[in-house]
Amino acid sequence: MSDPVLDRTARAASGRIIAALAARYRDLDIAEDAFAEACMRAAATWPQHGTPENPGAWLYRVGDRCALDALRRRRTRQRLSVDPQEPEPNAEGMMADDATLIPDERLRLIFVCCHPAVAADTRAALTLKLVCGLSTAEIARAFLIAEPTLLQRLVRAKRKIAHAGVPFEIPGPDAWAERLDAVLSTIEVAYAKAHEDAAGAGRHAGYAPEMLNLTRILATMLPREPDVLALAALVRYAEARRPARLDDTGAMVPLSEQDPALWRRPLIDEADIYLMRATALASPGQRQLQAAIHAAWCARQSLAEPPPWGRVLALYDALLLCRDDPVVRLNRAVALSEVTGVEAALAHVEELDSAALRSFLPYHAVRADLLRRAGRMAEAREAYDDALALEPTPAERLWLTRRRDGLC
Repeated sequence: MSDPVLDRTARAASGRIIAALAARYRDLDIAEDAFAEACMRAAATWPQHGTPENPGAWLYRVGDRCALDALRRRRTRQRLSVDPQEPEPNAEGMMADDATLIPDERLRLIFVCCHPAVAADTRAALTLKLVCGLSTAEIARAFLIAEPTLLQRLVRAKRKIAHAGVPFEIPGPDAWAERLDAVLSTIEVAYAKAHEDAAGAGRHAGYAPEMLNLTRILATMLPREPDVLALAALVRYAEARRPARLDDTGAMVPLSEQDPALWRRPLIDEADIYLMRATALASPGQRQLQAAIHAAWCARQSLAEPPPWGRVLALYDALLLCRDDPVVRLNRAVALSEVTGVEAALAHVEELDSAALRSFLPYHAVRADLLRRAGRMAEAREAYDDALALEPTPAERLWLTRRRDGLC
């Protein structure tokens, strides 16, 4: 999109508009196609006639007409008469009635879309696409699955919603528990997309402050849910470190080399409170252990203190007992290299399923660094090239390029 207002509006409002259209017409494909058509019409119309006073409302109204036209064409092809009645109340209207239950609009939409009728392994992915506007490729990389596999799951989910008449409605508190894990996974991935750009300048950068707010709201709604509190802590620990993530040239700074004096201590203090509350409620689970790893780093006060590699490795060992996946094992290998040695960590990484991690940039970056430290320079260069081929953010690209070019 060449119009900057249209570009900003589409990014900010796509999830809300598509979800509202899906709720109105009970069809995700029609909703997505209608929003895309509205954006195309805006691109053709706004430069000639001016930007509307409320661009988001304009896109919704035009998308609504496009969706209704598409539905009429479909019914005509099926030789069905068009229902003259108005569609059922849209998602925005339903949300206004129940706003006091879930006070943030995007959070309401996330709960709406994490419907238990959708397969558990697809709820978060569908919600990330529908509500957060992530591309299929981005979601596939986040969940370490092939893009065609994810597409098949999304298609099946949409068909189930359409054929079964799954209602797009705000669940009452008695139904929150069955949707909560998918809701938390959605927030976790959305924040990770914002966090992956150290400069905070990527297309999903706006999710960082938004996910801080959503986790605060969730912790207020569900103050005795350890996973909710742990995720609120994790997001704050990670976001607190943002001021130290770039050097003076704009290159990424690895966590172990960041100056703790630059970290935002008020956010760390908030995170500590959330994590203490979570720990008091239950024995450590997956999200509590993940937050505890961040806490171990954020307890560091200055670069003069040694990195907490031993504590981090012990926490990853515990995390493997409840979440044994390639990402946890890869992160554990980084700590293992500092505690046990590079060769042991490299052997651990080489045992991972490289096919599943082929499009996961951190895998190639970690492997490249271990190969470099092991003196296997030719293989390290190839691994750095593999990482750079996956389109890292500018800050990460600069850091990886320096490492690769510094090889002997």
